[in-house]
Amino acid sequence: MYRKNIWKSMTPEKNTEIVGFCEGYKDYISKGKTERLCVKESEVIALKHGYVDLNKVKSLKPGDKVYVTNKNKNIALFLIGKKPLTEGIRILGAHIDSPRLDVKQNPLYEKEEFALLDTHYYGGIKKYQWVTIPLAIHGVICKKDGTTEVVNIGEDDNDPVIGISDLLVHLSADQLKKTANVVIEGENLDITIGSIPLEDTEKDAVKANVLKLLKEKYDIEEEDFVSSELEVVPAGKARDFGIDRSMIAGYGHDDRVCSYTSLKAILDIETPEYTSCCILVDKEEIGSVGATGAHSLFFENTIAELLSLNGKTSYLDLKHAMTCSKMLSSDVSAALDPLYDSVSDKKNNARFGHGIVFNKYTGSKGKSGSNDSEPEYVAWVRNIMDSNNIHYQTSELGKVDQGGGGTIAYILGKYNMNVLDAGVAVLNMHAPMEIVSKADVYEAYIAYKAFLTK
Repeated sequence: MYRKNIWKSMTPEKNTEIVGFCEGYKDYISKGKTERLCVKESEVIALKHGYVDLNKVKSLKPGDKVYVTNKNKNIALFLIGKKPLTEGIRILGAHIDSPRLDVKQNPLYEKEEFALLDTHYYGGIKKYQWVTIPLAIHGVICKKDGTTEVVNIGEDDNDPVIGISDLLVHLSADQLKKTANVVIEGENLDITIGSIPLEDTEKDAVKANVLKLLKEKYDIEEEDFVSSELEVVPAGKARDFGIDRSMIAGYGHDDRVCSYTSLKAILDIETPEYTSCCILVDKEEIGSVGATGAHSLFFENTIAELLSLNGKTSYLDLKHAMTCSKMLSSDVSAALDPLYDSVSDKKNNARFGHGIVFNKYTGSKGKSGSNDSEPEYVAWVRNIMDSNNIHYQTSELGKVDQGGGGTIAYILGKYNMNVLDAGVAVLNMHAPMEIVSKADVYEAYIAYKAFLTK
């Protein structure tokens, strides 16, 4: 049952492949700091590989490459296979949202001659990790006249960064008596964005100056915040991690590491037997809700459109296509941390450098919220991995009563399709800086390719 460390049998040729692949990945997550940016970057890459907007095609045949987006937050790519859609699809499904801070709708205020933005955190975070680090703002401000201003502050080398202050250690005796979950309060995760007052202004002069700057750069008024979507994320690019450059440090590995590897997998295969699909969704970190989460009918409606282009319009055709499909829920798993190994069942925990991770079930404690894949399907996936000499491992998310988490697997499982969680092990999951192994990133990519072409 022992899984070998990939680096121990590394050839120079494979090492070169891993390094090259991971350079592309670092560029992807450095640009894709938000869901909108991930969709935009994914669309650019898909177009370069010959994919065409599904809305522009009238029929489909084997080898056709089509994609569709949804509300700038989802993208789904399809490579049409030789077999009818009613015989099923091979699906890779990942999510492109990550924990962050969202700017509130009435956010801008002045306090003690500082201008600040009020925020509401998104997803599961340790709030104390988000203070005293350089942050950036990405998003859109939609105005009443129908125009949209794209905001990007803090990424360019010439940009200023923003951030959240913390109490100096010299005065923090009372603060440090608090438990970690409240040492930083959610309402105190406010962004400092300015300190210069506007000339000839008495009341809230610093706030007024910030509004003046925003008007000059983006032509927006304060009330335009009401229809904005501004996400505060760590500033800066993904970087090599470790003296040996074996790892990647960056924001949003959960779950953009699986998004990129899934995307590249479908882009790098020829016409398969079964239609291949890569779908990237939003809102997983808050329950996969809304029009752009995995619970949305967007995916089901898209499959119905594909079927209709081949003359299949009945409800039963759609049900057959979904039931006969096989899916890997491309999502990350928790890596064994040498500093906190007491929370893990070591013989059932993912390790860096040991390949793609399969989670038969996730959930918390008594498998609550879990998909729990069928063993027949797990055996089918195992056979693909072993037949292609792909390194893989199995894992659970820590000890049984320690905690837990979920993915989108159970949502697609409701269609009676076979679904198994499969992804990359991550250290510091949900922190502003997460870490992955380059070897695991590449192994996930080749595993996803093998799955699509089985």
